This record gives sequence, C-alpha cells and structure tokens, in this order.
Amino acid sequence: MSIVENITVIKNEIADAALRAGRQPNEVKIIAVTKNVAAAKAQEAVRAGLTDLGENRVQELQNKFSEVTGARWHLIGHLQSNKVKYIVDKVDLIHSLDRWSLALEIDRRAREAGKVLSALVQVNVAKETTKFGLHVNEVKDFVTEAATLRGIYIRGLMTIAPLVQDPEEVRPVFRQLRQIAEDLKEIPGIKMEHLSMGMTNDYRIAVEEGATMVRIGTAIFGRREI
Repeated sequence: MSIVENITVIKNEIADAALRAGRQPNEVKIIAVTKNVAAAKAQEAVRAGLTDLGENRVQELQNKFSEVTGARWHLIGHLQSNKVKYIVDKVDLIHSLDRWSLALEIDRRAREAGKVLSALVQVNVAKETTKFGLHVNEVKDFVTEAATLRGIYIRGLMTIAPLVQDPEEVRPVFRQLRQIAEDLKEIPGIKMEHLSMGMTNDYRIAVEEGATMVRIGTAIFGRREI
C-alpha cells in the first residue's frame, strides 16, 4: 500500500482503540518516525497530514530539517549532550530526556537561545538493560528537580516497550507509565499532558492505555532504507 493508504489504516485503528478505551481519537497524535527514510517520503507523509515527524539521530534531523517543509520535529532517540546545540532551534519536543547532565545542557542551550524547550522524561519501565531511561523509582525526584530549570518545560513521559510476539504482553508497561504520570501531576512547574508510548508493533495497546503520542515508522513507510 501507499504511504497515504497506510496512514488511513493507522488512523482507523487508532480511532477504534481510542473508542474501546472511552477516549476520543483526536487525543492521540501520530509521530511519523523518519529514521532511514528519504526526505521525499517524509514530505509525502506531511502532505498526507502527518506534520509531526520523529528522528532518532541528530544528524538525520539536521539533514531533513531544511529538506522537508511544513513539519514539526521531535527528537525521539537517545540524545548526547554535545549534540543539543545542533537541535535547540529545530525541535518541537525532545522525547528522550534521561539523565541530569542532559537536562542541564538542554536548559543551558535553551536559555542561551532565549527559549524554553519542551521535553518528555524517558522511563525504562521494563528495566531492559539495552534501553535508556530512568528507573521508575527515580522519576519523581528527577522531575521535581527538572521543574526548577528555566530552559526546560517537562510535558510528560516516554517509554519504549520490549519487542514481543504478542503486544498484549506489554500492556502492563504502558499502564504503569500512565500511573506514574498520574502520580506526578501535583508537582508544580510541569505538565503531565503527554504519554509518548507505542510503536508499529504495539500502538493499539498503547492507545488503549492512554498514549497521547505514538511513534510509528514501519507501518507508515514500510521497510526502512539502509
């Protein structure tokens, strides 16, 4: 199927999942993941209405920023502190704030640029050793401290669920992230409005469990180019 047809299928499935959970489909934003996707294909997704694009690598985001028009960019992959300076003027939202040194660098670069950068705190709910993110018991103290930084606005949480055969197995991961967000809502200076969770394999379950953003690449663009 074409990119446009793929998007239609995904939107319909998100709508079905949202309604099953008593939610409205417009509560869920699709982040089209353009990792290893040609700029022309990314532009096609924007033309089809997916204006929020997600990149894993800073270099790729930089390259596509000037090639793709009409997009809002999300940095969804692991972010090295020394790369923050390259995206501070380009990203709408950082999904992968996962350590204090990075928070300080984002804060510094944002204030130097005279802006406030929105970020989500990445949580390693499943405790996978191969994944980045704070442990569950570290999140409250981290977010409380991050709320004092003038250059960062914490707007929610992100997690990456384990890749499994049966997506139902990861439902508890998404449910726990939602509960963590609920527990953090009383902290002043932040806003737990976004849960970035769910990818091609499990976005339906994520929507049922409260995702406000799903990060989808393969289901939109097909097998990625190398």
